[in-house]
Amino acid sequence: MAGEIGDAIERADREGFTREPPKTLKGRIGFLTRQLKTTRAVAAELGVSQRTVERYRKGDRRHPPKDIADKIDAAVRSRWQPQVRRRRQKQAATTGGITVETRARFGYTAPVGTTDDGRFRRLTVHLPPPYARRLFEAQESGAGDQAMRGIIAEGFKDVYFQDGGIRATGLSDVAINDIDYLDLEF
Repeated sequence: MAGEIGDAIERADREGFTREPPKTLKGRIGFLTRQLKTTRAVAAELGVSQRTVERYRKGDRRHPPKDIADKIDAAVRSRWQPQVRRRRQKQAATTGGITVETRARFGYTAPVGTTDDGRFRRLTVHLPPPYARRLFEAQESGAGDQAMRGIIAEGFKDVYFQDGGIRATGLSDVAINDIDYLDLEF
């Protein structure tokens, strides 16, 4: 389960495609066969028989059940243009950073006498490359949504709330709760 942040990363990856993936079932199955080398491997990936994959590839069957069509789409998109995906992630992690747009409830721990009431905020914040790198590494290692939220919250604390150490220096912890929507761009 990717979670909200993992889904947002995948969505941002798809936006960077320079070419659209194959649209026809025959084209998609052909692409998967080239990637995975055998129809048996494609069948194992999709959870269908090898013969069914062969029928899809030849064009004998053109309309798979919805759940199989969704698996085919996900498998193709996850393998489509890996060089483009890697190049964009490398650029974000080294020089470009990542822009996070969200509407969520932010809570934080602050010194006595200041307001630390969590409230919904709509924020668009550009996080520097180290946060992008940590986010991509967390996703690759299979980290959960909470771990990725923690990375983004730490970036918001540093960039938005503390403005790089200029203000709110007593702020110790920031938490993102109740995400209404979250979008990433890199």
